[in-house]
Formats: sequence, structure tokens, C-alpha cells
Amino acid sequence: MKLLHTLRPQSILYLCFACLTLFFASCGDDNNPVIDDGKPVNKNANVVTTDKAVLRLEFPALKKTGRQQVIVYRVSDHKKYDNDHVNYAVEWDCDKKSQRWSCYQMHLGYTGKYDRVTPNNNKYPQDPNIATEDRYDDVIYRSGFDHGHICPNADRKYSYDANYQTFYMSNMQPQYSKFNGFSDDRKNYGLWARMEIQLRKWVDNLGPKDTIFVCKGGTIDDEKNIIKRIDGKLIVPKYFFTAVLRKYYINGKHKYIALGYWCDQTNSYRTNETIKQHCMSIEKLEQLTGIDFFCNLPDDIEANVEKNYNESSWKWL
Repeated sequence: MKLLHTLRPQSILYLCFACLTLFFASCGDDNNPVIDDGKPVNKNANVVTTDKAVLRLEFPALKKTGRQQVIVYRVSDHKKYDNDHVNYAVEWDCDKKSQRWSCYQMHLGYTGKYDRVTPNNNKYPQDPNIATEDRYDDVIYRSGFDHGHICPNADRKYSYDANYQTFYMSNMQPQYSKFNGFSDDRKNYGLWARMEIQLRKWVDNLGPKDTIFVCKGGTIDDEKNIIKRIDGKLIVPKYFFTAVLRKYYINGKHKYIALGYWCDQTNSYRTNETIKQHCMSIEKLEQLTGIDFFCNLPDDIEANVEKNYNESSWKWL
């Protein structure tokens, strides 16, 4: 197993899963697996190597084959919401030279003055922690596709650094404008854009101790789930997904509910379709994506929230 780790604002785990040793942290908070009488109750929890961030609830199970790089972006001014200063994280596939997912947390008050921080020369920066041979140059530019933020810059407005980090190419997937954006008069929004807006509406209604855990991405692992490759290189996903876990408090105790979102990417606004039409249980989303979401939950809670999706539990605005 090859491992890289830095102490810069971004910490990196470079994982080639040839051999893994299992460690569990004994802690009772949301970002560590639960231990019961010295025995882990998270049988499918992620492995801890040098960064305990992989045990956070927003993380899915890390891919165990091929060459994967897990990048955890941190900012120094994030202490208010996150003791580990985590902004968001990405799993980068070094062989496909594409990101598999971005995951992050949302709390009440993730607002601020920083919105669409403009990168230098209006160019999307490459993540300096990804080797040149493991990534492509920016082939999205002038390809007919947008630079689709997977962790949206609009979800990270509380600081300059947090917003800037969302512009890394490692957080991008090629998306059609009419899927990812909106019309000039803002009367029509794409299905992906509508889902992101809905997430922010849910966050606005959270309690002070509530959290939404998010994992989002595009399909890169199966040829039938790929539209094309730009210049014969960068994958354009045919489907995009969102896994949402909501933790909320009732009578001093926290509970969890979850939903999955799965939508085919087309170059049209599809105003006759609703977000609800594309929502499902996490269990079904896992079957479609092949990804084990929210694996760091205790097994009994994980099984319950992933199997049960109740539309009435979510406020559709």
C-alpha cells in the first residue's frame, strides 16, 4: 500500500489497496465509528490509515481496487463548524483520471460573502496534490460542457479558501449547461441545479445541532453509464447521483433519515420532471452506483436508513 500525507490545508491519502490493516477509533461522535465493549459495530467502516476523516459519516466506502487517491481539503477558518477543519473530500481515480465522488457536511449558517471566487485568469486550477500523469489538462473548456462543481461553490460561502477549493479540477465533472445550470432569465433550471438548490433549502431549515451529510458524483465505472470521452480522454458521466443523510434532534436524541437521487444527464431543462421523480432509497442507489454509502454508520442504523425512504419525511419546497 502506497500512502501520501501532507500537513497542508489539503491532506491526502493515496491508497492502492493491496494490503490493509484494520484500525478503529474509539469515540462516540458522528465522525468516528461506534465501539461496543471493545468490538466494532461498523463491520464495513472505512479503514483508518493516517487521517481519521475517512470515518466521517459523509464518506462512502473507499474503492478497494485500482489506484485511488482520497483528498481531504481543509481550511484553517472552519473551526466554527468542524473541529477537524474539513471543507470537503474527493475520491480521485488515478487510472481513469477522473473523480468518483465528492463528499461534505452541511450545517445551518453555511453562508457568507464569498461566492464564486474567481480563479486566476478565470482558469480552473489543477489540484497540486494530483500527479501530472494521473490527470488530464482542462479538456472541459470549450468542449460544449460546463465545469460541473460536485461540491458546489454555493455550498461553501463562509470563507475565501473554502470557496476557492471547490474550483479545483478534482471537484469537476463535465455537465451539460441545461442539466447543471439555468436559463438567462432564470425561469428554467436543470434537474441537477434544482437538486442542489433543494439541498440548500433543507439546510436553511436545520436545527442548530442538525447536520446533512452529502456524497455526490457521476458514473465513471461502467461503459454503459458513460456518454463519451472528451478528446478521447475525460469521461462524461451519463448519470449523476446524490446520497443525502440527515441527522436531526428530537427530545434531546438524534435520529437519521436518508434519500438517494439518481438522474440521467441530458442537454435539456426537463421542466416537466420533478426532483421527487428521481429520488429513491439509498439501498437502490447503491445497486445503481455500486457504491456503499454511509458505511461509517453503526450497522443497525445504516441498514435501517438505507432501506427506508419515506417521501413524507422530506419537505419538498
